[in-house]
Amino acid sequence: MTKVVTLGQFIIERQSEFPYAKGELSRLLRDIGIAAKIVNREVNKAGLVDILGEAGTMNVQGEHVKKLDIYANEQFISALKSGGECSMIASEENEDVIHVNSAVSKNAKYIVAMDPLDGSSNIDVNVPIGTIFSIYRRKTEKGMCTMEDVLQKGTEQVAAGYIIYGSSTMLVYTTGHGVNGFTLDPSIGEFCFSHPNMKFPSSGKIYSLNEGNYVHFPEGVKKYLKYCQVEDDETSRPYTSRYIGSMVADIHRNMIKGGIFIYPTTASSPKGKLRLVYECNPLAFIVEQAGGRATNGFKRILDVNVKEIHQRTPIFIGSTDMVEKAEEFMRQYSPELEEVLQLAEV
Repeated sequence: MTKVVTLGQFIIERQSEFPYAKGELSRLLRDIGIAAKIVNREVNKAGLVDILGEAGTMNVQGEHVKKLDIYANEQFISALKSGGECSMIASEENEDVIHVNSAVSKNAKYIVAMDPLDGSSNIDVNVPIGTIFSIYRRKTEKGMCTMEDVLQKGTEQVAAGYIIYGSSTMLVYTTGHGVNGFTLDPSIGEFCFSHPNMKFPSSGKIYSLNEGNYVHFPEGVKKYLKYCQVEDDETSRPYTSRYIGSMVADIHRNMIKGGIFIYPTTASSPKGKLRLVYECNPLAFIVEQAGGRATNGFKRILDVNVKEIHQRTPIFIGSTDMVEKAEEFMRQYSPELEEVLQLAEV
């Protein structure tokens, strides 16, 4: 009989891989796993209760907030506050950071940045959605955290992960020692180790982006798309277009099958649209640990300077060969954007 290894057991077994292994990070990851199970339960019964649809408010990004977004945000914040290992939280749904000032948490060593429900526009149509999280070790030693603690480069992450709520619910995470996936077994209520040492194929046949915005794309992206669509037996083209509209779901599929996800600058979003701190940095960390590549078209995402918690960026992420080819097109046909993106970091 195959031994079932739960998320909690796996985290404890791998605790020694972390340089500050005293149990705090392990407990923090387990807290996130518990919140994910609670959110998963509500996602699965969303059509049966009154948590679908818009809540009538807008988040700080100017996007309509769905009721399930609010619920997920509250659950993760509650789990992180009660766990005692997190001293500050940055969430897509909150304009400002949340300081955790309880007696057990005020000197906690970790900062968590999160997108509690990625792809929320898909909630009402039963398409996979997800949660993205990123964990940093705080810089200040005692007392209240400062913005310095959360505005760290992606290279400073100690852990990152995502949960995908789909035909099965999976939690995928890294602490800088490869990427491992866990599938929720609803019969026992546990995430079970199912996908060891996940790897991005070096190349693939899938490109994922919203082609409805084609006319607004930079010339480099337009040229790359034409390259993807031209038949060529040597490079197995044409590639296949697959775009779900949930970043987690698109990247999860591409990690298994091989592919590239692109969310470029557009005329209306000249600095990009996706958030650096709690979307792009954690997913870039995961993808790099799985052997893939993540850039803004010119520069490694994890090396981008972070100036504010809701900072935006373009992203090219996925199989290394495909991302590098897209970068070639950007350097050749849209070189002016490199300076624009550099200025956005100053």
